[in-house]
Amino acid sequence: MTDIGRRGFLVRTGLALGATILASACHRVFADQQSPRWRFKNWDDLRAQFPLAPQLIHLAAFFLASHPTPVREAIERHRAGLDADPLGYWLEHEEKQEAKVLRAAADYLGAHPTDIALTDSTTMGLGLLYSGLKLRSRQEILTTTHDHYSTETALRLRAERTGATVRQIPLYRSLKTLSRDELVDSLQKNITSATRVVAVTWVHSSTGLKLPIQDMALAIQTMNRSRDEQDRVIFCVDGVHALGVEDFRVRELGCDFLVAGTHKWMFGPRGTGLVWGHPQAWPIAQATIPTFNSQAYDLWMENKSSTDLPQSIHMTPGGFHSFEHRWALDEAFAFHQAIGKSKVTQRIYELSQQLKQGLAAMPHVALHTPLSQDLSAGIVCFEVAGLTSRAVVDTLRQRGIVGSVTPYTTKYARLAPSLLNSPVEIEKTLEEIRNLRAS
Repeated sequence: MTDIGRRGFLVRTGLALGATILASACHRVFADQQSPRWRFKNWDDLRAQFPLAPQLIHLAAFFLASHPTPVREAIERHRAGLDADPLGYWLEHEEKQEAKVLRAAADYLGAHPTDIALTDSTTMGLGLLYSGLKLRSRQEILTTTHDHYSTETALRLRAERTGATVRQIPLYRSLKTLSRDELVDSLQKNITSATRVVAVTWVHSSTGLKLPIQDMALAIQTMNRSRDEQDRVIFCVDGVHALGVEDFRVRELGCDFLVAGTHKWMFGPRGTGLVWGHPQAWPIAQATIPTFNSQAYDLWMENKSSTDLPQSIHMTPGGFHSFEHRWALDEAFAFHQAIGKSKVTQRIYELSQQLKQGLAAMPHVALHTPLSQDLSAGIVCFEVAGLTSRAVVDTLRQRGIVGSVTPYTTKYARLAPSLLNSPVEIEKTLEEIRNLRAS
């Protein structure tokens, strides 16, 4: 940093000398507490890393993560340091720990750290992205009728504030008969010369449907070849229920932006998330919240422009966050990497198939999630004849099985096998559903 950066400013105001001494002492104390890197042994050992109630079968773990041991210990380590000396510990860790988190995220995604903005959630990421995308007059945002409240509302608020046109379309007629080709064709046919942004959700939490994002991206790229740069379709994806499930490298996915919370399938600290943007797409995004990035802050103090910094820096909201959570996020990526991305995907697919095939064989159950893993990930949605979805979920809860109801106008019972589960637990769940009957 320069002399008139933040540290220089603190020195001149008489704050940094003591802070530096205390920070050094704190760093030595709390660094010594760091545990050895966790190594994957087997699924039982992985399950033991989570302090979840052992008497329950947790099939809603995607909703909000329980912290595994490495993440939990990192949070406590940073919390202890901040509690002991807030200023000193922050000065010692803020820059290097955020950089460490960005490197871990980039390594996991197959990206560069400067492609990534850090947020607090999927909703924050969607709001920041959709509120700031640059649109010219008569350009529209195309989205679907299957998206989550957060996408719909972020786009509605953008439209109300700026007059932007938002158009919604259905991607399919029936879940029972849909195909990858139908989904791609439906999107492609609805893109017009006015379409500047396409906003979709990779895995629908309403039904468990997984969109063929790579195929959609290829179709959009083909259309973009005949468009000027300022009219190129920007492909934005809510990927929260794919991150930590699907084995992918984001550059090969083909989208322009990927938004996700990291406190669901990734098992990251609660209150963390990210926005990845392709380097060619970031210039279309405008920040709405000032960043606290040290480079941007120092340039401001020097009365210099920060426009040459990567846009992901500006898109990382500033302010004081729950630093102990954000700084522990690298441990969640390391946890997944220790297992292996392909092994994670295979395990979730196997448990999901076991659940779906079991449900599909029951005459009193209507399975709504496609059986094919080409069109589904980890979320499984269904109905039981004669029972409301709330009654199904409540009854399962009474029997020690944790599920959820889809938070949409059409409500389904929803279960989501994850790395926390076993084939034995899935079979027990199926047995309980076999015994569910309307009174």
